[in-house]
Amino acid sequence: SLAVHIQTSRALMVISLLLGFFGIIVSVVGMKCTKVGEEDPVTKSRIAVAGGVLFILSGLCTLAAVSLYATQVTYEFFRESTVPINARYEFGSALFVGWGAASLTLLGGSLLCCSCPAKERRGQQYYRQAQPSTAREYV
Repeated sequence: SLAVHIQTSRALMVISLLLGFFGIIVSVVGMKCTKVGEEDPVTKSRIAVAGGVLFILSGLCTLAAVSLYATQVTYEFFRESTVPINARYEFGSALFVGWGAASLTLLGGSLLCCSCPAKERRGQQYYRQAQPSTAREYV
């Protein structure tokens, strides 16, 4: 049986993968360049924000899992034990890749959340002039 912190980290990473997968699907539906789903731009941007929230949650789960494991490695390293220092666990490249992945996922989710339309822009109507005022001929 595995240690509790390893099982917890594994469960958090599985949850993170599932949230990221659903975040990809929701974000693709919410992109302006796709014809999937609603045609209303406000609804599309709200769907994109929902995808961004899923990405942020995925990044937080990844960050929690990697940091939990790193905390346990640090605790075991500095604990008084009979294992010589050169045989103890140290931070490996997978931890740094995990922190980098969590950071990029949080950044991407934050950028998707920035696509939310401003409230004052929703009701504005844009009128086009028939012709520019400088093009008028005065007779």
